[in-house]
Amino acid sequence: MTVFSLWQPTAAPDTDRSFWLQDIRARPATPPFSGDHGCDVAIVGGGFTGLWTALRLKEQNPDLKVTILEADQCGAGASGRNGGQVHTWFAEMDLLTHLVGESEAMELCRATADAVEELAGLQASGAIDMDLRLDGWMWTASSTAQEGAWNGALALCGKAGEDSFLPLTADEIRKRTGSKASYTGVVEPRAGTVHPAKLATGLRTLALARGVVIHEGSPVLRIESGQPCKLHCATGVLRAGKVVLATNAWASAIPELRRYMYVVESQIIATEPVGATLDRIGWTGGEAICDAQSNVLYYQRTPGGRVIFGRGSGLIAYGGRFGATFNRRPGGAADNVRELRRVYPELAGARIEYDWTGPIDCMAEHLPVFGTLSGCPNIFFGVGYNGTGIAQTPVGGRILASLVLGRDDRWSRSGLVGLKRRTALPPEPIRYLGGRTVRHAIRIRNDLEIQNRRAGPLVRWLSEMTPGR
Repeated sequence: MTVFSLWQPTAAPDTDRSFWLQDIRARPATPPFSGDHGCDVAIVGGGFTGLWTALRLKEQNPDLKVTILEADQCGAGASGRNGGQVHTWFAEMDLLTHLVGESEAMELCRATADAVEELAGLQASGAIDMDLRLDGWMWTASSTAQEGAWNGALALCGKAGEDSFLPLTADEIRKRTGSKASYTGVVEPRAGTVHPAKLATGLRTLALARGVVIHEGSPVLRIESGQPCKLHCATGVLRAGKVVLATNAWASAIPELRRYMYVVESQIIATEPVGATLDRIGWTGGEAICDAQSNVLYYQRTPGGRVIFGRGSGLIAYGGRFGATFNRRPGGAADNVRELRRVYPELAGARIEYDWTGPIDCMAEHLPVFGTLSGCPNIFFGVGYNGTGIAQTPVGGRILASLVLGRDDRWSRSGLVGLKRRTALPPEPIRYLGGRTVRHAIRIRNDLEIQNRRAGPLVRWLSEMTPGR
C-alpha cells in the first residue's frame, strides 16, 4: 500500500476571488463529504478536468457510480479564474507534432475544434449559459520580435490541408480591437471568449443531473492505494475502485508528478465597465486577443463592457508548494496596468475593480500529460494544461475516461499518455533558482522587445533556457 498525502489549498476570501466568480456570486451547491461511502470512480478536483471526466464516464457507462471531491467549490481553481479565452490546439500544432507526431497532432487539434462546437451546442440548447462568443481568437504581434510566432504551427496545419487561421492586417486588428499596439497577426475564426465561472458551475449542474455525486468543501487529506483505494477527508472516508487526480497545480504534491511539472503564477485584472469608450474606439465584439511575447498577454471585452487583461507573472513556487500569496499579491496588478495602458492608452484613467492571481500547472512541453501512477494502476492523473484548457479539457476528459474504463482506443493510446516522453526537471533548489533567473531574463527581454530594442547576449541566452527547448 502507498499513501499519498495531498497539499491542502488555501481558499481565497471572496474579495480575492476572480471577477468571474464574484460576478455570479458563485457558491457551493453540494454538501461536504462525511461518513463512510463507496463508489466506482472517485475524482479529486471539481474543475474543468474533473467535471469533463465525470461527464465522459457517464456518457459511456451511465450506471457507473462517480463521486467528485472538491476542496473548495467547483471552478474555484484555475477553471474559474483564467482569462476566458477559447481556442483550439491548432495554435500548438508544432508543439504537438514534436511530442506525438503529425498524424495524432492533427487528430488532437480537430478534437479541440469539436470541443468548441460542443460548447456552442451546450449554450444553444440552453443547457449552460456561459456567455460564449465565437468572434475569433486573434494571435498578434506588437513588436518585430513577435512577428511570425505562428509560422511553425500554420505551416504544419497547411501541410495537413487545415486552414484554421486567416491573416490579419494592421487595419483589421485596429478595427476589431480598437488598439494600434498590434499590427500583424492571424485569427482563428471559430474561437473566442467565455465566462469561465458560468461554464464551471454549468458543468457542475449538468454532472449532477446525470447522476454524478459531488461534494464541495471536501479537501482530500490523503489517498491510500489498494483495492479499493481509500480517500480520507476530515469527516469521512470514500472507498473507490479507481481514482482520478484532477487537481491542477495541487498535483505537485505527488512526487512522481512533481519531477515533471512546475507551478507558476498568473495575474489578471478587470476594469470597471468602460463600454462607451470601447464602443467609441471600435472594440465591440467578443474576440479573444493574445500577443506573442513570451510572458503571453491576453485580453477580452466582457459583454458588460469590462476589459479582462492578463499575463504570466514569472513567480515560481518553490518545490511546487504555494499558499495564500498565490491567490492575490498586493501590487501584483502593476505590470498588467502598465501593459493595459500601452495597448489601450484611452483607458489610462479606467479604474481597476478586480485583480487576482493563481497557480498554473506547467509541463516543459507546454502540453498536458495523462496516465497512471507507478505501482498504482487504478490511480489516474491529468495535469499540465499550462493555462490553456477551456477547449482542451473536454479532450482530456475523453482520454481519462478511456484510461479509467480500460478501453483500447485512440484516446487511451494517445501520445499524451505517459511520462516517458516528458522532460524531468532538476531538483530543488536548482529548479527554483534556475527558473527565477530564466523568467527574470524573459521579462527583461520582453520589456525591451516591446520597444523594438534588442536584449544583450546574456539575457537572450538565459531567456532561451526554458525547459523543453
